[in-house]
Amino acid sequence: MESKTAKQPYRLGIDLGGSKIEVVVLDQLFNVQHRHRVKTPSKDYKAILSTITDLTVEADEMFGGQLPVGIGTPGAISPRNGLLRNSNTVCMNGKPFKNDIEACLNRSVSIQNDANCFVLSEARNGVAKKATVVFGVIIGTGTGGGLVVNGQLLEGKHRIAGEWGHNPMPWQRDSDRKELCYCGRYNCIETFLSGPGLSSRYLKQTGEHLTSEQIVKAAGNGDPRAVQMMDRYYDQFARALAHVINILDPDIIVLGGGMSRIETIYDEIQQRLSNYVFSDYITTPVAAAEHGDASGVFGAAML
Repeated sequence: MESKTAKQPYRLGIDLGGSKIEVVVLDQLFNVQHRHRVKTPSKDYKAILSTITDLTVEADEMFGGQLPVGIGTPGAISPRNGLLRNSNTVCMNGKPFKNDIEACLNRSVSIQNDANCFVLSEARNGVAKKATVVFGVIIGTGTGGGLVVNGQLLEGKHRIAGEWGHNPMPWQRDSDRKELCYCGRYNCIETFLSGPGLSSRYLKQTGEHLTSEQIVKAAGNGDPRAVQMMDRYYDQFARALAHVINILDPDIIVLGGGMSRIETIYDEIQQRLSNYVFSDYITTPVAAAEHGDASGVFGAAML
């Protein structure tokens, strides 16, 4: 496909999330020139294509020509058949997303896993910009991970490097109730740490349906059931990250996504890591993303 974007001084990043689609236009110094967020039509593949197209055309018209486009999406394009796989926006799985969106936009498009975009942004121009090995995780509707070494994404032979959320929760306990993940396996890390996962486990434990935000708030107000649930959540998080440290030993771990906004999460995880990391001491910082919700879309634009 012939590119019409080579001389554009701007770049368009698109963060295709399970609950929202966000676009951002950056200039050559990574300054934000335009930003727009809409709700994701998460059960309708054609509507997702149409929404992305409309947002891109809007940005093209604002900046006077076809912009280079990078997209971060849950899941990854299979190198075997070119189809999207492993997305928690399940209507996209098995679809030729790259081909379809390039046809809609009439240009070549760079596509990466959303967690890869997130960690790329934070490693190049965020809280981890001085680190050599950076592991980043997004904890929101789903749970994903990405890895940057010396400023470059590490995708792996099968483009699954960093797929931390679909490993089983380590050091499982009786209180870690068995739960089926959308991927077809049981007790994936995502079923414990994602926002919907926390809400589902609270419902099974108490019989009361609360969102993850409501559970966190109730714990802050001293509700004993919520306090117990959050204490268990922090311990599960520490166990899951300890596995990463034991295998990879990164310079820093960066958290993003909706659950990363829990103010107490960083101290709580840090206090528990030493219970599980195979070392006589642990200094790995667990840090909030410098660019917050914007990290994923910034990283998409950097593609």
